[in-house]
Amino acid sequence: MTNWIRIGAVSDVPAGECRVYEAGENRVAVFNVEGALHAIDNSCMHRGGPLNEGMIEGSIVTCPWHHWSYDVRTGKTTMSEDLSVKKYPIEVRGEDLFIDVA
Repeated sequence: MTNWIRIGAVSDVPAGECRVYEAGENRVAVFNVEGALHAIDNSCMHRGGPLNEGMIEGSIVTCPWHHWSYDVRTGKTTMSEDLSVKKYPIEVRGEDLFIDVA
């Protein structure tokens, strides 16, 4: 089952940047990595730090609180393939961004 919702415009997320959106009950961080958009849960697994405020290098975002790092393309930590934040499917429809929060 899918639950696609519009979260914003493509132009809201310039290359190399991140925007956070409220998507139902979820806070979702949308990253633009070299023109490709990726949506992950905005809360770090370690202590809930805001990933949208972290430093991003390539596809890796580092939590500003305790330096846990995640690959925004997969949601997985750089420490273990077994640990990850939720990754949301994202679609561009015209100029709009949609994510599946199901």
